[in-house]
Amino acid sequence: MDSSDQKLHIAMFPWLAFGHMIPYLELAKLIAQKGHQISFISTPRNIERLPQLPPNLSSSLITFVKLPLPRVDDDFPEGAEATTDVSQNKVMKLKKVYDALQQPLTHFLESSNPDWLLFDFAAYWAPTTARNLGIPCAFFSIFIGACLAFLGPTSPEISPDDRKNPEDYTVQPKWVPFPSNVAFHLFEVHRVYLDSTTGDESNVSDVYRFMGGMKGCDVIAIRGCMEFDLKWLRLLQDIHRKPILPVGQLPTTNYEENDRWGSMREWLDRQLKASVVYVAFGSEAMPSQEEITTIALGLELSKLPFIWVLRTNVVKLPEGFEKRMGGRGLVCRSWAPQLKILGHDSVGVFLSHSGWSSVVEALTFGRALVLLTMSNDQGLNARFLEERKIVYCIPRDEEDGSFTSDSVAESLKLVIEMEEGKIYRDKAEELKPLFGDRKKQDAYVHNFLEYLKAHVGNASKKV
Repeated sequence: MDSSDQKLHIAMFPWLAFGHMIPYLELAKLIAQKGHQISFISTPRNIERLPQLPPNLSSSLITFVKLPLPRVDDDFPEGAEATTDVSQNKVMKLKKVYDALQQPLTHFLESSNPDWLLFDFAAYWAPTTARNLGIPCAFFSIFIGACLAFLGPTSPEISPDDRKNPEDYTVQPKWVPFPSNVAFHLFEVHRVYLDSTTGDESNVSDVYRFMGGMKGCDVIAIRGCMEFDLKWLRLLQDIHRKPILPVGQLPTTNYEENDRWGSMREWLDRQLKASVVYVAFGSEAMPSQEEITTIALGLELSKLPFIWVLRTNVVKLPEGFEKRMGGRGLVCRSWAPQLKILGHDSVGVFLSHSGWSSVVEALTFGRALVLLTMSNDQGLNARFLEERKIVYCIPRDEEDGSFTSDSVAESLKLVIEMEEGKIYRDKAEELKPLFGDRKKQDAYVHNFLEYLKAHVGNASKKV
């Protein structure tokens, strides 16, 4: 059969975080638009909360497979199915519950017999499951090449990772052969160290999950592109000794209408071009009460117009803040149309946590970034961008991560107004064609699919 006529059935199994499910869904849509069948596997409540599919995409090409989350721990919150449903100290338990999906996933793969399985970092057991069924599998990383390389090698030919202390993660790893600032600050290590590197008595660590998945898979698919990540993608090939397949940056697409957009657009239309600060920190790791207060006072000091998406009732704004801001700022306490906001000419800066989807969305519209990292891979993302003068990071205390309202105001004004910040505005504009290039994105997906077609049935035999 001509490979152009060959249609694949691909099963996709993301981790239970919307920061993972959304990029998986973006890739699913791009693959389905080429006529391939996708089985998108998650839990019932997560699937119900995913964005709508585009109207031009046949719903028959993406099947949502609902696997109910087993009850394995009485202490786990009823109805919680994603990281956004639980506090940070319950995320490790969510991983343990996720592991209990191994048996239902196995039953689905047995009955549906897909050509490939794409799995996420948490499912370190997925390669063994797939191999036992003769299904080739790809670890699809939503983390960028620099983050994945920082975690360490799986090839026995490379000196193993012997980092033991938090301080070891604040310097360049020994297997990175070129000068790089990609490492955590000490306060970032403290925020992720135990879960990421050591686990606990009932659960394996995140690093163990990553390494198991990368060692056992047939190929590593990764969010990224050669034009932007070349040296890191080549390094991944060197330290894992297996194919590394970039699938593009996967910019978010959204087809849903939002009731608030009309009033927001009217407000944005009244602002000067490139004058507005857009503030959003995602739905996963939220700023603490102290950090929220400092950010608010920094916005007030800056005297800049802003839209702040604050989707939580757990934290409170300073007394009288919204009244003092009057018409200068909008605080949105529900879902906001982020792509439409970033696409408006009045927006000049995006104050973000450095989650990669937010970075991609900002650069797709050529918006400059000011970063305030919270957890997970965000510190590594920030260093990767910072060393290339693409973003400006708010200065913080190395030990505890604290920052001041003055530094928030000064950072925003520097990037949005001052000559000193022109480099960040120019860099964002310079990268807009790369991140917003749909043809280039399409070409990465095409090349990825050609590889999958050529290796159907070639499940790895090694452990």
